[in-house]
Amino acid sequence: MEDGEQIVKKDPYAALRFQEFRYYMAMRFFLTLGYTMQAVIIGYYIYQQTNDPLALAMIGLVEAIPSIGIALYGGYVADKSEKKGLLLKIFSVMWACSIVMLVVTLPGIHHYINYHLSLIIIYVMIFCIGLARGFYGPTAFSVMTHIIPRELYPNSSTWNSSAYQTAAVIGPMIGGLLYAYAGITPTFIVVVVFISIALLAITFLNRHAAEYIPKESIKDSLKEGISFVWNSRMMLGALSLDLFSVLFGGVVAVLPIFAKDILDVGASGFGLMRSIDSIGAVLTMLLMTRYSPMGKPWRNLLIAVTGFGASIICFGLSKNFYWSLFFLFTLGAFDSISVLIRSTIMQVLTPDRMRGRVSAVNSMFIGSSNELGAAESGAMAKLLGAVPSVLVGGTITLGVVFTTWLKTKKLVPMTLNEIHQPEPVEAAASDEILVAAPKNVE
Repeated sequence: MEDGEQIVKKDPYAALRFQEFRYYMAMRFFLTLGYTMQAVIIGYYIYQQTNDPLALAMIGLVEAIPSIGIALYGGYVADKSEKKGLLLKIFSVMWACSIVMLVVTLPGIHHYINYHLSLIIIYVMIFCIGLARGFYGPTAFSVMTHIIPRELYPNSSTWNSSAYQTAAVIGPMIGGLLYAYAGITPTFIVVVVFISIALLAITFLNRHAAEYIPKESIKDSLKEGISFVWNSRMMLGALSLDLFSVLFGGVVAVLPIFAKDILDVGASGFGLMRSIDSIGAVLTMLLMTRYSPMGKPWRNLLIAVTGFGASIICFGLSKNFYWSLFFLFTLGAFDSISVLIRSTIMQVLTPDRMRGRVSAVNSMFIGSSNELGAAESGAMAKLLGAVPSVLVGGTITLGVVFTTWLKTKKLVPMTLNEIHQPEPVEAAASDEILVAAPKNVE
C-alpha cells in the first residue's frame, strides 16, 4: 500500500486517468441524481397527500424488505455473471418503475385511477426498485476490480464517493425546486432523463467474464461470503457500526415534517435540507483526496461516527432554519469520512472472486439501513413526535460508538498497512480470510 499511497500523493487524480472508471462514475452519478430526486418528490408528495409520518415510514420499509431479502442471492448472481449485461437489466427495471410513477402522478390521473390505488402502485414500484437495488450494489462493487489497479482503491473510493455525494447534493436540490415551481410531472420527466443517461453510460463499459464459477451449492456459496465478513473483525465492526448509527440516527425520513411543520420552509426549503448534508460530504471528500483518513482508519471511523451522532442531536434541538442547515452539513461531512473508510477497508480485504457476495452482506448491513432507518424514524416520529425521535436516535448513535470503542480498543492504533496482517482469532481459516486481498489489475 505504500506504493499506492505515493502514487496518490503525486497524482490525486490517478483513478480518473482510467476511461472505463470515468464511465462507471458517470453511471453512478446520473443514477444517484435521478434516484435522489425521485426520493425527494415521492417523499414530499406522499406526506403532502397523507400528512401521516407512517406513510413516510412505509416508503423506507417497502424498499428495504426486498433489498435485504434478495441481497445475498444478488451477490451470488453478481459473482457468477457478466457484469455489464446484469447492470443493463437492473437499470432497465429502475427506469421502467420511474416511468410508471410518472404516469400515476400525472395531473388528472385520479379521474381514471383512484387516489388509494395510485398510492398502492407507487409503493409497488418502490418495492421493485428495492429488488433491483439488491442486485445493483453487489454488481457495481464487483465491476471495480476490473477497471482500477488495487493500489488505487483508496483514491478510486474517494472519487467514487465524491461522484455519489455530488449527485446527492444536486438531486434533492433540483427535485425540491422543480417540485415547488414546476410540479411533480416535469420533475419526474427529468428523473427519467437522468436514469436514461445512466443506462447509456453502462453501454460504454467493457464486458468482463465472471471470475467465479460456482462448484458448490448456492447455500454453501452464500455461507462462504457470510463467513468471510464474520471472521474479519475490522470489516464486521465497520459494517455493524454503520448499520446501527444509520438505523437509529437517520433524519432524512422526517425532514418533510421539519420542513413543513417545524421550520415552515416548504418544498424548496425541504430540497435544500435534503441536499445540504451531501454538500458537506462532497467538500469533505474533495479534501480527503489530498488528506486521507486511512492513516489510522479505525480511530478516525470512531471519531467520524461520534461527530455524526452529535450533529443529529444538535439538529433536533435547533429551531432556526440556518442552524439546522449547518448541522445537516456537519452530519454529511462526518458521514462521508465513515463511508470512505468503510469502502476502502472492503476494497482492500475482499478477494476478487467473492466481491459480489461480500458486497451483498454489506448491502444487508448498510445498503438498506437507510430505508430501515427511515421506517424507524417515521414510526418513532408517529409515536414520540419528530423532535424527540431525532434526539433519541442521536443519543443511541453515541451509545453505539461508545460500546464499539470499548470492544475494539485493539483496532484503534492500526494503520492501513496493518489491515493486511492477520488478527489473532481462534481458527486458522479465519487468519486466511483476514489477510486475503485482491490481485493487481493491469
